[in-house]
Amino acid sequence: MALARLYAFAVMEVGTRTVHILGVTAHPNAAWATQLARNLLAGLGQRASGFRYLLRDRDSRYTHAFDAVFTADGIEILKSAPQAPKMNAHVERFIRTARAEFTDRLLIYNEQHARRILAEYAEYAEHDNSGRPHRALRLRAPADDPDVIPFPAQRIERHDLLGGLIHEYRDTR
Repeated sequence: MALARLYAFAVMEVGTRTVHILGVTAHPNAAWATQLARNLLAGLGQRASGFRYLLRDRDSRYTHAFDAVFTADGIEILKSAPQAPKMNAHVERFIRTARAEFTDRLLIYNEQHARRILAEYAEYAEHDNSGRPHRALRLRAPADDPDVIPFPAQRIERHDLLGGLIHEYRDTR
């Protein structure tokens, strides 16, 4: 299979900006999306009870069976307005960043390779939650404890991700 389009299914917890990459396929359908929804809730376990809403677009893959997986756990389904990407701005930003930082720069040759790259990128995205300041959060990371004031780093080391395509810098205190 050469030069095939692959689809990735990702979910973001907006409060913590945590991204869950659930699957990659060349042939997405409603049954696939519904199974990934079940897998997400099973993986979240008791944490799923803390979610009140699922904001999704109006893709035909999201059928009543998909919605029923979430409504059974008491999660209300909200559909974004047609052609209104700003309603789901956090996920749209993640997708844009993922494309700009790695999918536009790599030749992904099959679904397994895409899964591996996306999993590594999701780990990198955790840096956004714990180390990168966000303007909307008053220059704090989403996972920061609001009662702790971070001190400047004593020593910083560079770690390469995705074969050196992305560099991450960490405090080595």
